Amino acid sequence: MKAQEYFTFHIKKNHVKILGYLIITIFSVSILFYCVKENSSFLKEVYAESPLKDKHKNTSVYELQEAFHDVYELYKDSVVFISTEKTVRIENPFYNDPFLRKFFNIPDLPETQKQRGLGTGFVISSDGYICTNHHVVAGMDVVKVKINGNEYKAKIVGSDKFVDIALLKIDGVKDLKPVHFGDSDKVKVGDWAIAIGNPFGLDRTFTVGIISAVARKDVDQMGNSHIQTDASINPGNSGGPLINIDGEVIGVNRMIYSQTGGNLGIGFAIPINTAKAVLEQLKKYGRVKRGYIGIQIAPITEEIAAELKIKDKKGIVIIGIVEDSPAEKAGLRIGDVIVEANGKEINEPDDLIQIVNETPIGKGIQLKIHRGKSTLNILVIIQERPQE
Repeated sequence: MKAQEYFTFHIKKNHVKILGYLIITIFSVSILFYCVKENSSFLKEVYAESPLKDKHKNTSVYELQEAFHDVYELYKDSVVFISTEKTVRIENPFYNDPFLRKFFNIPDLPETQKQRGLGTGFVISSDGYICTNHHVVAGMDVVKVKINGNEYKAKIVGSDKFVDIALLKIDGVKDLKPVHFGDSDKVKVGDWAIAIGNPFGLDRTFTVGIISAVARKDVDQMGNSHIQTDASINPGNSGGPLINIDGEVIGVNRMIYSQTGGNLGIGFAIPINTAKAVLEQLKKYGRVKRGYIGIQIAPITEEIAAELKIKDKKGIVIIGIVEDSPAEKAGLRIGDVIVEANGKEINEPDDLIQIVNETPIGKGIQLKIHRGKSTLNILVIIQERPQE
């Protein structure tokens, strides 16, 4: 037999053996599976159909489940994975001092290291604009967005730390699926709340809860209003959408209250109506132009009421005035008590802050104040807040 024929013969012979082994193995596994399923004395009972199966098929429970399925299918390609990176200097005397390294016989070590972070965002235009949180991308050297299995380098169009919203842009894409904005002013306690994000890097995690509270104003130092939810939000969810049962984004997930770093059922989202206004300005100016009048204000305590000889504690009191500010130009003074703004009662500082934030730059706010025994009406013109 020639060498080539011998080689071909043995190859074919081995193929036949391998094929035979595969057939025997598959047949054996099939018999084993059949025996386990049909004849096992301890497993055959578990193959019995659940008595609850199909019992609720035509009830509202299954309809709600289908609604959750629909929301996920609608948004699975609209929620994006954000990864960030920046180079930071290692602040360590052994790293940075050549004498100490030599004295302790420590080899040369790098003076910088890469710091990485994760977050979530969502598509707001088919050509690549992405919404996320300011704190997800602030100070980062590199921001990358992963969507539909593809990763893109993103540009920060603008970012606002006061509301904690950032606008990103990725190029070279088209036909992305933007989300659908809802009306956060119509959100009610008890509404369904759905969060989609990347907690701990787990891509497109879907969690469900309810709206626990609306208009929470004591969450941050700025007094911004937040939506509270018990839908599970964890590190990595920041910047992702909070969605209602109609598939509308009603908020941007921002933070959690936790003493451990994990979810305790208290999460907060920026209302989407607030985010919309910020996104419009970030797209137009790269920053948010905010108005201010230049006063420091405080609620009226019993001590302040006694000092100013105020009979009731209605209104707020001016405790400071910025030099050359709109308030100073309008003639406001420390100790003035503001009781109304544009005809609306002012009972706490947040009431006035909201009115100032909603008034366009260049427009005026009519303030009703008590100064001693006098009541005055003073017009204050809103100016742009100086950049920090």
